[in-house]
Amino acid sequence: MRKIRVLVVDDSSFNRKIISEILESSEKIEVVGKAFDGEDAISKILKVQPEAITLDLEMPRMDGFAVLRWVMANYPVPVIVVSARESDRSVFKALDLGAVDFVVKPSRHASPQLKEIERELLAKILSIPSLQFDVVRQRLAKTAPPPAPVALPVAQGGRTAEVVAIAASTGGPPAIQQILQGLHPALASPILVCQHMPPIFTRLFAERLGALTGRAVKEAEDGEALRPAHVYIAPGGKQLRLRLKEGVKRLSVDERKPEDRFAPCANHLLTSVAAVCGRHCLVAVLTGMGDDGKEGSVAIHEAGGTVVAESEASAVIFGMPREVIKAGAADHVTDIPGVVALVNRYAVMRSGFGP
Repeated sequence: MRKIRVLVVDDSSFNRKIISEILESSEKIEVVGKAFDGEDAISKILKVQPEAITLDLEMPRMDGFAVLRWVMANYPVPVIVVSARESDRSVFKALDLGAVDFVVKPSRHASPQLKEIERELLAKILSIPSLQFDVVRQRLAKTAPPPAPVALPVAQGGRTAEVVAIAASTGGPPAIQQILQGLHPALASPILVCQHMPPIFTRLFAERLGALTGRAVKEAEDGEALRPAHVYIAPGGKQLRLRLKEGVKRLSVDERKPEDRFAPCANHLLTSVAAVCGRHCLVAVLTGMGDDGKEGSVAIHEAGGTVVAESEASAVIFGMPREVIKAGAADHVTDIPGVVALVNRYAVMRSGFGP
């Protein structure tokens, strides 16, 4: 059986040891080298030619950002950032530079708690064979601004999407950003986003999206009523649902249960949207591992809502949208610009706009 060849880069010898042990606990992974800083990482990359890299961001001499820039320009392979929670904002910069995903260390300092990331790190490294890294490279190569948003002709049945929901995992943040940047400025439908991401990072993700897109974006709060043209990000480590209370659509933020595989979980959100909105909603299931979103998309489809699955052409990992398609729940299969066009077509616009 062919193994995934991984280089571990971290300035802590203890962290290098633990991360290597975690990876080599899988018979499908081989650690082919360890590097203690950025300069050592580049030297080891040229020597051992890894198929994937785990990368710390804060290192002496040459930090992780410099390594990422060099990797993307000279030896493009998937990079998983393994960074301390204290480096929270840096993670988004790393994603901009081409990292495909990240795992959060419990502490910046060497600690036995590092073993807590075992399940998540293994899952993300083992997803490498199904990852379409060319999609990441194509995104990095596109320096032109996104096309101007267009409100397309209304589909048969009118503007039915009073609520829009988006579900994503690995590769999701850039895709979600691209969608929000492409939406018509008159779009009034509230947007609910379930992006697999740990606590703290979802709030920072919301702030970042708001700054980059100029839209009203916030982390969802329990009990708040949906407001037109607002974007709500499901909080990391909790479950977001939509409820109807006294005729008002409100958000419900609940604690994670022991049996929950994901928090936030797309299935929880989408099934609640189906129950509240029926046919008056649109959901887009984007890039990501696994099948989260399939059950919720089936519920949306059966309620008469519109389900869009991201196509293999633009998905970094085709897992989540593929499962929606296999379940027969996808009304449309398209790339990210196509998702933007469909949201603009189905969503409610402020009075005086649209065809």
